[in-house]
Amino acid sequence: MEIEMVAVPAGTVTLSDRRTRRSWPVDLAPYRLAAYPVTQAQYARVAGRRPSTARGDLLPVECVSWSDAVEFCNALSRCEGLAPAYRLDADGEGAEWDASADGYRLPTEAEWEHACRAGTTGPRYGPLDEIAWYRANAGEHVHDVGGKRPNAWGLYDMLGNVWEWCWDLYDAEVYGAYRVLRGGGWSDEHWSCRASVRRRSHPTFRIDDVGLRVARSAVR
Repeated sequence: MEIEMVAVPAGTVTLSDRRTRRSWPVDLAPYRLAAYPVTQAQYARVAGRRPSTARGDLLPVECVSWSDAVEFCNALSRCEGLAPAYRLDADGEGAEWDASADGYRLPTEAEWEHACRAGTTGPRYGPLDEIAWYRANAGEHVHDVGGKRPNAWGLYDMLGNVWEWCWDLYDAEVYGAYRVLRGGGWSDEHWSCRASVRRRSHPTFRIDDVGLRVARSAVR
């Protein structure tokens, strides 16, 4: 099962943080982002294991930490003969990113939000029940990827189903090694399933509503 990648155009996105009440613009070059979260079948084929609580080849993989996610990106790159993007720290809590590598990686927080919005400016790219699995409609469990309507750029499940790890540190001065999560999950209320919502967690944290989606830098 190949990972379908979508070309995301260059643009500018304004990130915001409710805690600090600040916002900041980020200019982005073109990149590629997976159309779907990584599935359990894809993860098992590359990583050789199935960490998820739920079971199903087309379910998004969950119970993966940020460290697991960057290791998966490297393993997937090697499988396809690409240069791995990361060199992991010995403690498993961080990594160095080689921006010149052509392999798979996690999206930055800005890339994630730019792709999620797909040119829209509101909190969501469509009516929530049509685009996302969340607490009100998920029946208290995760769902196969691609079951809801995609955004205008052909990206599915950007909101709901599972939270997705991003590359970025959340706030190093206050939270240390904690990394950014985006998108909301199947057990979240509607207010967590918005393009601008930021969540944080330790890079070794694993839970049944956190997964990942892979990106690649555009070939220069």
